[in-house]
Amino acid sequence: MTTIPSGASASSSPETPRNEASASTRSPVATRDSDLETSQGKTTVADPVVSKIAGLATRQVTGVAGFGSGAARAMGAVRERIPGARASSSQGVAVEVGERQAAIDLTIVVEYGVAIVELARSIRRNVIGSIEQMTGLEVVEVNISVVDLQLPGEDTAERARQPARVE
Repeated sequence: MTTIPSGASASSSPETPRNEASASTRSPVATRDSDLETSQGKTTVADPVVSKIAGLATRQVTGVAGFGSGAARAMGAVRERIPGARASSSQGVAVEVGERQAAIDLTIVVEYGVAIVELARSIRRNVIGSIEQMTGLEVVEVNISVVDLQLPGEDTAERARQPARVE
């Protein structure tokens, strides 16, 4: 995962404050970098926190059928069958968190019939808004990998448990 998107300058690295010009072109939340470090102390946000926020924000978008590769979905299906266990809110989510910025990688399964480009746009908007609002971190990128398609009437958990067939 790349922390700095291509074409970005060194001034947008996680440890270096952005200049005023770039801050004015970002969303209003992105100008809150100083909220994480004040004269009264420093706030750090751990990777698992950002990962959970990203996972929950992605799940809120209609058209997302599941997360992770086939193996991860199979493990999630097994976990769900254990009494008292919950599905992982960060399955299929990888994050890289710096002092002021975060980059997110999502691996998702899409429902059949959903426009993937529009879905990706909605996911990015929801994930960026949620993370920036809740943590004060600037989200520099949200990479989305669509690894499977859920067909009508098909349960992704069931399919993930089935062995691959070779014909």
